[in-house]
Amino acid sequence: MGCGTKEPKITQLCLAAIQRLMSHEVVSEAAAGNIINMLWQLMENSLEELKLLQTVLVLLTTNTVVHDEALSKAIVLCFRLHFTKDNITNNTAAATVRQVVTVVFERVVAEDERYKDTVDQPVAVQGNSNRRSVSTLKPCAKDAYMLFQDLCQLVNADAPYWLVGMTEMTRTFGLELLESVLNDFPQVFLQHQEFSFLLKERVCPLVIKLFSPNIKFRQGSSTSSSPAPVEKPYFPICMRLLRVVSVLIKQFYSLLVTECEIFLSLLVKFLDADKPQWLRAVAVESIHRLCVQPQLLRSFCQSYDMKQHSTKVFRDIVNALGSFIQSLFLVPNTGNTSVAPSQTGSNASGNTGSAQTNPGVLGMGGGASVLPAFEYRGTWIPILNVTVQGSAKATYLEMLDKVEPPTIPEGYAMSVAFHCLLDLVRGITTMIEGELGEPETVGQTTTETGSLPAQSSPEQQDLQSVSDQSEKELVSRAVWEEMVNACWCGLLAALSLLLDASTDEAATENILKAELTMAALCGKLGLVTSRDAFITAICKGSLPPHYALTVLNSTTAALSSKSYSIQGQNVQMISPSSESHQQVVAVGQPLALQPQGTVMLTSKNIQCMRTLLNLAHCHGAVLGTSWQLVLATLQHLVWILGLKPGVGGALKPGRAVEGPSTVLTTAVMTDLPVISSILSRLFESSQYLDDVSLHHLINALCSLSLEAMDMAYGNNKEPSLFAVAKLLETGLVNMHRIEILWRPLTGHLLEVCQHPNSRMREWGAEALTSLIKAGLTFSHDPPLSQNQRLQLLLLNPLKELSNISHPDIRIKQLECVLQILQSQGDSLGPGWPLVLGVMGAIRSDQGESLIRTAFQCLQLVVTDFLPTMPCTCLQIVVEVAGSFGLHNQELNISLTSIGLLWNISDYFFQRGEIIEKELNKEEAVLQKQAEEKGVMLNRPFHPAPPFDCLWLCLYAKLGELCVDPRPAVRKSAGQTLFSTIGAHGTLLQHSTWHTVIWKVLFHLLDRVRESSTTADKEKIESGGGNILIHHSRDTAEKQWAETWVLTLAGVARIFNTRRYLLQPLGDFSQAWDVLLDHIQSAALSKNNEVSLAALKSFQEILQIVSPVRDSEKPDTPPAINVSVPVVVGTTTATSLGRSFMRTDSIGERLGRYSGSEPPVVTDEIEDLNLWWAAWNSWYRIGSESTRPPVTCDKLTFIPSQPFLTALIQIFPALYQHIKTGFSMDDLQKLGVILHGAVSVPISSDASPFILPSYTEAVLTSLQEAVLTALDVLQKAICVGSESMQIMYPAIFDQLLAFVEFSCKPPQYGQLETKHIANAKYNQAEWVALNYVPFAERSLEVVVDLYQKTACHKAVVTEKVLQNIIKTLRIPLSLKYSCPSESTWKLAVSSLLKVLSIGLPVARQHASSGKFDSMWPELANTFEDFLFTKSTPPDNLSIQEFQKNESIDVEVVQLISTEILPYANFIPKEFVGQIMTMLNKGSIHSQSSSFTEAEIDIRMREEFSKVCFETLLQFSFSNKVTTPQEGYISRMALSVLLKRSQDVLHRYIEDERLSGKCPLPRQQVTEIIFVLKAVSTLIDSLKKTQPENVDANTWAQVIALYPTLVECITCSSSEVCSALKEALVPFKDFMHPPASKVQNGES
Repeated sequence: MGCGTKEPKITQLCLAAIQRLMSHEVVSEAAAGNIINMLWQLMENSLEELKLLQTVLVLLTTNTVVHDEALSKAIVLCFRLHFTKDNITNNTAAATVRQVVTVVFERVVAEDERYKDTVDQPVAVQGNSNRRSVSTLKPCAKDAYMLFQDLCQLVNADAPYWLVGMTEMTRTFGLELLESVLNDFPQVFLQHQEFSFLLKERVCPLVIKLFSPNIKFRQGSSTSSSPAPVEKPYFPICMRLLRVVSVLIKQFYSLLVTECEIFLSLLVKFLDADKPQWLRAVAVESIHRLCVQPQLLRSFCQSYDMKQHSTKVFRDIVNALGSFIQSLFLVPNTGNTSVAPSQTGSNASGNTGSAQTNPGVLGMGGGASVLPAFEYRGTWIPILNVTVQGSAKATYLEMLDKVEPPTIPEGYAMSVAFHCLLDLVRGITTMIEGELGEPETVGQTTTETGSLPAQSSPEQQDLQSVSDQSEKELVSRAVWEEMVNACWCGLLAALSLLLDASTDEAATENILKAELTMAALCGKLGLVTSRDAFITAICKGSLPPHYALTVLNSTTAALSSKSYSIQGQNVQMISPSSESHQQVVAVGQPLALQPQGTVMLTSKNIQCMRTLLNLAHCHGAVLGTSWQLVLATLQHLVWILGLKPGVGGALKPGRAVEGPSTVLTTAVMTDLPVISSILSRLFESSQYLDDVSLHHLINALCSLSLEAMDMAYGNNKEPSLFAVAKLLETGLVNMHRIEILWRPLTGHLLEVCQHPNSRMREWGAEALTSLIKAGLTFSHDPPLSQNQRLQLLLLNPLKELSNISHPDIRIKQLECVLQILQSQGDSLGPGWPLVLGVMGAIRSDQGESLIRTAFQCLQLVVTDFLPTMPCTCLQIVVEVAGSFGLHNQELNISLTSIGLLWNISDYFFQRGEIIEKELNKEEAVLQKQAEEKGVMLNRPFHPAPPFDCLWLCLYAKLGELCVDPRPAVRKSAGQTLFSTIGAHGTLLQHSTWHTVIWKVLFHLLDRVRESSTTADKEKIESGGGNILIHHSRDTAEKQWAETWVLTLAGVARIFNTRRYLLQPLGDFSQAWDVLLDHIQSAALSKNNEVSLAALKSFQEILQIVSPVRDSEKPDTPPAINVSVPVVVGTTTATSLGRSFMRTDSIGERLGRYSGSEPPVVTDEIEDLNLWWAAWNSWYRIGSESTRPPVTCDKLTFIPSQPFLTALIQIFPALYQHIKTGFSMDDLQKLGVILHGAVSVPISSDASPFILPSYTEAVLTSLQEAVLTALDVLQKAICVGSESMQIMYPAIFDQLLAFVEFSCKPPQYGQLETKHIANAKYNQAEWVALNYVPFAERSLEVVVDLYQKTACHKAVVTEKVLQNIIKTLRIPLSLKYSCPSESTWKLAVSSLLKVLSIGLPVARQHASSGKFDSMWPELANTFEDFLFTKSTPPDNLSIQEFQKNESIDVEVVQLISTEILPYANFIPKEFVGQIMTMLNKGSIHSQSSSFTEAEIDIRMREEFSKVCFETLLQFSFSNKVTTPQEGYISRMALSVLLKRSQDVLHRYIEDERLSGKCPLPRQQVTEIIFVLKAVSTLIDSLKKTQPENVDANTWAQVIALYPTLVECITCSSSEVCSALKEALVPFKDFMHPPASKVQNGES
């Protein structure tokens, strides 16, 4: 009532009171109606409008009493107030209307809450029967329904059904109300079918209708073209419509699928270039609202893109954004230009960049834009900071108060579109990755711990998760894939363009981040094409413009060559602009075959590079095949920046290797270490990749590396080492699972190692060796020692390197081996064969340093690691050491390696038992395997036990070295071989000796013999460098000779010392024969050194004690003699089989043939055979070597004296063993050799050493040896049997032959020898020896021997005496002509001695006639000696002469004492000869050659006297048996006397005639002699018995007297004294005359 007064004051009070009442909720439904009516009145009267609104608001908000008509009336009231003229009222009313509408809908919500527990049976709604059919709705809902329906009517400019009394209404306000309801109360519409129905039936058609002006409008198209004038889009409505659409899509998408499709298509259309700028801006904002709701986008994708005949809405949205962005760049920003380039089918200008030529703008120093912006082909668009990321804060959609379209700032649309893209990417990826993560945590009980989330492949999840879940997941996976497939092209096109255009670091960063997340997402979903496309884009960004990079081109060919045709729309791939104003931070060389100048890197390139690194680092697991792209790009960048690999493969900023072309700014210099470390981290993180991804990475690196290798072919430019370095790095961090990548990794690196470019090779080797070393030191699980397969796998590439011939690689390989040995040596185990193989693979031609390094390794092995390696490898060590010996690069290495072999043998010896056990174990295993396979066990020296085989290998190796071409090596090896066999041979099984002898020693001898005989005789000037070679070694032949000597001696020594081992072997005699054969061929070689050594060896083997020598011949093994229980029973026979002692004691030898079998005693017979074999060899050597050469020239080989001496010295020892069977035949053979040996001349250069000087009577050692040999023989015969004594004569013959040498030295073939005095030392002449001492010694021997053996039957029968005499006759007859005067003197004394023994024997056997022929010989000998034809030398002194005369006298005395007294036992002719001779002696004793002065002495008066005396004595001896003898002497006497008479007469005559002159000396001498003879004769006659003297003789004597008396007058005093002597004896004839005898004579 109060209000009814219309009085303002009262009305105010009343309204306040009503409000108070209402707030206390005391108003009934009726009262409310009244109040509203009252308010309506006031409204119509325009009173207290604000208070009215306030009251309505209070009335409606406090409770729900007002509804239905009352409510509608209240609402209309508010609307009416909204359209008053008063601005304040207007605004307040608008606010109230909004609040009221909200209240109405809140009531519905509250009502639903109240009734939500009571389930009401929903009444079926008859489709479209009555749009007011709201009977099923509860009261509040009904009100709301009516209100909403009318709002739609009003906006559509139709009459309302429920809000009766509305007068006017604006569309803008209506749309705002609709939007707020839809936005605030979506659940109402979703829960109540009626409301949903309204949405579908009323709201959507309305929106579509209102949109039509915008759709039809084309900016700038002329109006004439269309029949009806086109309604221009109106900003406020359009903007509000878009807001409504946003809400519809956001809240009711599920209800309005089809409608939304239309809305979305419209939105897309609004972005077209020909729409007004503001419209596009608002559309972009709307789209942005959608883009921040990934779930919504997902629904679009499911509902449209994935349905067969539906528009690909999601794809279109994305593509539209892309096109929009492109159009912004292509179309200038003015709103009215009509430059609308047609977009259909225009092809993207390809991304290759090769078409453009401008290499980018440098010199942007100060011009870098300050504002963040995009710049592309001259279009410059600033970037505005429009929203916070992830929320769509629209600017123009919020301009509800603007009626005119606002001016859009430049770059706004671009910025929003840019953010749309970013949010779209962010939304999709977070959503999908979130969902990808979920099923995993459910499906996988354990997830990998690592820096990357674990991705398991869908297959795994299928297995692991519950079936329904996996189905669900498969479905959602399809959706995700579809989403990505739908959007990636558009996104990529837009992002690439933006990336290219971006000048702002932050923007670039965002773009790159988007590309990176997309790439990762595609990777996770396994969408290879899209993944690669995004990665390519990042790669492109990293590289300089137009950088022709094959990898990118090939992979992007698929992308860049066509524009993506997407559902009737074309997205162009616009090629990057080359003018992007970016700051250049680096200039470097492109990595190409022919570097074309330089390329520039901008800061953006570096930024992209970091993104790329980031991608690879965080998402390596999903990169798969795109690793190739990523790595190729990184490689090029690294190259341009000049990073070079360092230790372990990390890249460090290198010094500018390629010269000044690499320029880096300080900015980038500080970045490099960071980039470098990220690069390293990237590969470190490969340890978290799963196996498949890791393989992708490795394959990519390998193919990159292959390209780099191809590029590096044929030039020695610095190659790109990126791939190799990174392979190394990857390998190093993945050591824990190295097995899976080892083969591809090392296989490739091995190829790199073979590359001709040295730098490339070097790195390949570096990488490979580092990996191997790291692999071996890494603590694997299980450790390597238990995982032999892995160890061999790791070492294998090391071995493979041996197939590469480049020395630098091999040096690396060996250094690696050396380091492995130093660090891992003791744990190599089964890897040893490989490691040793590497050392052994070095060949001689591979250079000294290589061999030296390899050898260092070997030395290390031998010194430190023999005990740690498996015994089966020892053989390899031996072979390797041997192979180093054979290397001819460095003599010292060869020699040292022989030393190593010795050390190895020592090691074998010390650890023999252990090695043997292990080898036997191994052998058993191998044997078993071989048997299973059914093959023979094949190893060298097989039947021997394995330990022995090891030794045999060692021996065989040394044997090979013994025939090395270098003498020093041969020598060293030979010494080592024989020392080893000598020192350690006792370890061998008995049977193995057979192999040692035949396969090792004899084989070696054969080879040495062959090499020596074929060796070159050319002189070697020097031994390399300036080493002088001694003349005894200056030809290859002489050097081989030394080897032969060494070898033969060694073998002989072994035969000697190990005879007890060798003899029990079955074929010892064959071995013996072979050895003798070798000795023989060496002895007969034309080399003094060899031949002499051969004899030494011969001597050595002949001094062998045969095993049955007494001192070593216990009847049984010593152990068995002992009564105490002993161990040496049959039980331990096996254990004693080999004893590891160095000694060779008897006991030990016996121990070796242990108790079970007594020592083998070889029978005498076999032994004899050996000796006879030796004798035959000796004979062959002797006869060959002493046989004179047929032709004679300078080069004839003549054996040396030492050789012959040694040869002959062998005989005595040999003879001891064969004397029992030594026959005459053999003696003949011996004789030939002895004779030959003695006759060999000496070369002039050796003579000073052999002959002290010619004058000294000394025997050479050879001659002594010959005599010793004969001495041995005769001693043997002496004690030998009767049968042996027949050899005496032969020995005499031999000796006598030697005696003859004194007078006629032997000839040696046709060889011309000189007398020593004439030989020149330095010429090759042959000097005859001085044989005199030898012959004389032989003569002494003959005499001694004859003294012992004169009576032996053989000596008698074989006419030895005659032979002796015959031989002596030679020097005796020569007498003064003998080469040496001692000879004939000795001959005389010998003759006297022999005769003193021989004559009695001869007399004894007179009757047998055995000596008949001797007598004449003897007579001749006397004759020749006493009346020699040789004249004494002129310088003979008187004393000498007298001495010689006394010798003659001795001979005559012998005749007088030994022969003549026994004349009756002696042949008459002989006696006659003797008498004649004496007769001659007594007269013809004067030698005619003397000078006058000496004649008296030289007359041999003494001799004549003795002859005369003897003659006389025997003439008158009473023993004369035959008248003939006496007659002989009487005749002689008468002749003598007559001759004396004549001489005296002649003398007297001459004396008288000569007067005072003295007579010639000769005559005086003669007369003196005659006088002496007369006195001698008279003496003799007196001594004889008178009956023996013929009276006639006396007469002749006395007749001399007168003649003598006449001589008294002579003047010579000598004659006088002689005369005196002659006259004195005549006194005996002076007695008184006797009376006449009766026969009438007085």
